[in-house]
Amino acid sequence: MITFTAEEIAWFWLLAAPSLGALAMVLFNLAVWPRGRAAGRLEGRVSVCIPARNEGRRIVPCVAAILAGEQRPHEVLVYDDGSTDGTGDVLERLAAAEPTLRVIRGSGELPAGWLGKPHACHQLAREATGDVLVFLDADSVATPTCLARLGWVMRRTRADFVSALPEQATGTLSEQMVVPLLNLSYLCWLPLPLVWLLPYPWLRVANGQLVAVRREALEGAGGWAAVGGEVAADVKLCSRIKAAGGRVAFADGSQMAHGRMFHSRNQLWRGLSRMLYHRGPGALGIALSLVLYGGVLLAPYVGLVQAIRGYGDLLWPSLIGIAANHLIRIAVAVRLRESSNGIVLHPIGLLWMIALLLNSLRRGRKGTLSWRGRSYVFGEGLDGG
Repeated sequence: MITFTAEEIAWFWLLAAPSLGALAMVLFNLAVWPRGRAAGRLEGRVSVCIPARNEGRRIVPCVAAILAGEQRPHEVLVYDDGSTDGTGDVLERLAAAEPTLRVIRGSGELPAGWLGKPHACHQLAREATGDVLVFLDADSVATPTCLARLGWVMRRTRADFVSALPEQATGTLSEQMVVPLLNLSYLCWLPLPLVWLLPYPWLRVANGQLVAVRREALEGAGGWAAVGGEVAADVKLCSRIKAAGGRVAFADGSQMAHGRMFHSRNQLWRGLSRMLYHRGPGALGIALSLVLYGGVLLAPYVGLVQAIRGYGDLLWPSLIGIAANHLIRIAVAVRLRESSNGIVLHPIGLLWMIALLLNSLRRGRKGTLSWRGRSYVFGEGLDGG
């Protein structure tokens, strides 16, 4: 019969139990996380809205895929946000051959108080004629069943606003280690059905890569103009729709679309350093993330190192916590079709993520932001919270 000392039991609650709890939450969420069905349909007139800035090499597959879907939208609108790489010329050629496509030209100049993407989405919403507006990032490629699956989720959850996480393509080893960890920030601690079952505006998860929203709900929440100065405009809009009495849902979009957020280690570092501070409630969000990635997921590896150095009471609690960690990564990787490299190198990825969180905190507190060739200073008409 195996017996454990009081010290081992204490270390179990510190090193193993948190990871086991995270594993249980992940398995629950993966079981109930809706990904829609191909038999669904978005009801009413559907407008697909695509903001684009210097996407000349990626805009063609994005537009072509949404037009070739099993549910064809009534119109596709692309906002060319002052591109300098020939995006506008590519779009004009596409529009000449496809009457469903409309191109809206932007000068690239932003009004005071606006950030680029919410401003582009605002312009698209003003021009769109649909009852349901689908916002799709230009670097994402929809599957043939994308709109059908969004419609199924919207109907099943009775939601006015549905955002979905597309399949995240990764190329470099750093992407394979770090990008999948972003999913754990909500899969590990939040029962996802609460997002659409409870009305509290602070209880939300949203992803701006793929969003479907009923026009009436969008306008009732103040539209994109109400979140024009927000870095995390998708999250803030989600909250505003709930505050206005609407329902929101968050879907697994791995069978709806796919895309690649970053294309190098440097892009990954810059992009996540820009984003992490602003997507949560500032420094508080960074602190909570550090507790998850460091205090819960990384701690068992630290315990194993200490066990090897001679602290024997830490061995079994650390091994159990490490096993739970890797089961989390395996379960999520199978569901979302992620690279196995991230599973093997999980502790290194955690160290990367902790460094990114700290760098994002440092940059976020400076009150400045640079992205897509634009620089923003918060406190001068912009709210970065």
